[in-house]
Amino acid sequence: MKRILVIDDAATVRLYHREILEKAGFMVDEAINGLEALEKLEQAPFDLYLVDVNMPKLDGYGFLRALRQLDVPQVPAIMISTESSASDRHTALVAGANLYILKPIKPEQLLAHVQGLLGEWQD
Repeated sequence: MKRILVIDDAATVRLYHREILEKAGFMVDEAINGLEALEKLEQAPFDLYLVDVNMPKLDGYGFLRALRQLDVPQVPAIMISTESSASDRHTALVAGANLYILKPIKPEQLLAHVQGLLGEWQD
């Protein structure tokens, strides 16, 4: 079963993403910021990261830059944000995001992106 780490400082957003992903058969863990996420990936590897931009202590950009420098399996990361400028998208991709999408995202859109990046297309 594929493991996904949802990184967002808003509990309601983490719960929303968790429910969508668990219903689709994924194992989901949560982190409230980039520092907690880095600690969690030391314990066990993940197959995909859902990352918010604006978080305390270590934001999404900082998390992705740190993640991409670690000697761990490099798996897809989706940055999900309310920040909609081209520069935000560019910064996310340069930091290591595979995809940049805007909040709020519909459940079927989130699943399509996650399954596509994990190579698990559903009919």
